[in-house]
Amino acid sequence: MIPKNILENQALTAHALFFDDPNRALIRENDAQGRPNGRFIDRQKGVDVLENGDVLFAYNAPDAKLVQVSGTGGSFPEKMIDMEKGEDGWWRVTVSGLESAFHFVNFFVDGNRMLNPYMPYGYGFGRVINFFEIPDKYSGFYLIQDVPHGALRMNYFYSETVRDFRACWVYTPPSYDTARDKHYPVMYIQHGGGESETVWIWQGKINNILDNLIADGQCEEMIVVMNSGYVYPPEKSIYGHNPVMPPVEELIVNDCIPFIDGKYRTIPDRKHRAAAGLSMGGAQAQTMVLYYPEHFANAGIFSAPAIRSDREDRLGLLEDPDKFNEYFDVYLVNAGAYEPFCDILKEQTRDMRARGFNIIFYSSPGFHEWAPWRYAVAEFAKRLFK
Repeated sequence: MIPKNILENQALTAHALFFDDPNRALIRENDAQGRPNGRFIDRQKGVDVLENGDVLFAYNAPDAKLVQVSGTGGSFPEKMIDMEKGEDGWWRVTVSGLESAFHFVNFFVDGNRMLNPYMPYGYGFGRVINFFEIPDKYSGFYLIQDVPHGALRMNYFYSETVRDFRACWVYTPPSYDTARDKHYPVMYIQHGGGESETVWIWQGKINNILDNLIADGQCEEMIVVMNSGYVYPPEKSIYGHNPVMPPVEELIVNDCIPFIDGKYRTIPDRKHRAAAGLSMGGAQAQTMVLYYPEHFANAGIFSAPAIRSDREDRLGLLEDPDKFNEYFDVYLVNAGAYEPFCDILKEQTRDMRARGFNIIFYSSPGFHEWAPWRYAVAEFAKRLFK
């Protein structure tokens, strides 16, 4: 059974569009004197995670002939599930056996993909999409807890790389605004394909994770910077128009790092700087630390399919374990236990360790999805800047 206080933790539904429970309907009424006196009532939810772990989906489409729901892969398969129409015009179905995880969900009304206005919206797969979450059965390390909380800030900076303004999100730890003489290490962390620079906040809950780890004394206080992984280079760029090619790491190293070091109280050296990311962002982070090792001594590579550089390994670090170990304090490679390339990464890491490379392989249950990535960033953070 899932405890009610866990099911109602705001971290499970909070997103950029709302924080408090959105499942309220405004009833417009007048009082006895005819004055407006509206009130709110609970309304039908589009999704309800039950205490036994089952999930009840509901969709309001009184005139539809067929309503279906599906996941997006991983622990909630893409297979269409037919919903059943009730006399009230709502279609419902209860789905059992889903894993504890953050789940995106699709609805189809008479064959057309639709959003469900009665459940949370997020951003994934390059579009607005509904989501829900079954709480982790093992830990609440990413939930909102009664601990000191850091702050989230959005910043604009000008990029000479693309000759335009960029936005990055920055997490500062709980002591940042009061310990005015303290300087902090920095983690630069990237999102995956089809996502945005906000997902480590809304889907990943990285601010909650760090708040809780810091409060428990499990990790150092640090600043976290989240950039968009898409860089559209100027028209005459030698890289063409692929938005995820090398200008991503150039922009971070040449434009974002100087901006952050100039605006925030950082410790501006490679020993106190880390790069990390998931999937596409994991590949970008890996390429960045291997091409610019003079800027980073720590790397967290989550769900990138191999240990390699997608660009020149300028110092030959992947060929020389002594040089690799000299440059990197922490080099953590991660994959969800059910990802197809998990065993390949595990074997590659084992081979490299046998050759003397200080590489850490870390895995937890899950597919190519947020459950293992949250665990990965927590494990990475615990090891940083010691």
